[in-house]
Amino acid sequence: MTDAPATDMQVTPPAAAPGQAPSVATKKPVLGSNPYHWGTGRRKTAVARVRIKPGSGQFKVNDRDVDEFFKVGENQAAVRTPLNVTETLKSMDVFVNVHGGGIHGQADAVVLGLARALVKANADYEPKLRESNLLTRDSRKVERKKYGQSGARKRFQYSKR
Repeated sequence: MTDAPATDMQVTPPAAAPGQAPSVATKKPVLGSNPYHWGTGRRKTAVARVRIKPGSGQFKVNDRDVDEFFKVGENQAAVRTPLNVTETLKSMDVFVNVHGGGIHGQADAVVLGLARALVKANADYEPKLRESNLLTRDSRKVERKKYGQSGARKRFQYSKR
């Protein structure tokens, strides 16, 4: 050990053993260089991971166009709601990975994830999104089945005599 003070200590990587290639130091990414903003949305058992960046208005869900993925018009309109509220429909590229649940639950998960990503991109959007109730997680889930019953609440038929 050297007599240098603790503040001057430098960490050096261990030397490579004979016959092995020396380890390569990895570069850490510079903060702020990533153009994407992430948001996660959940609904029942559906989980959506949403990535947005400034762009031309491209909207992909699981590498498919949003209108191809969500066939029902109600769901197509719902997933665009956060972009319509913030008036960024044509200025943001949206990329979504969604799995689990059903189609309607997935659409609701995408809405929440997209709203959260928009708030990360620009905090000024939060009052508009909160006013439209797009940043609230719907926590309702399917209640589990209980033993001694035919379902979560329904009982087996009772016969007195």
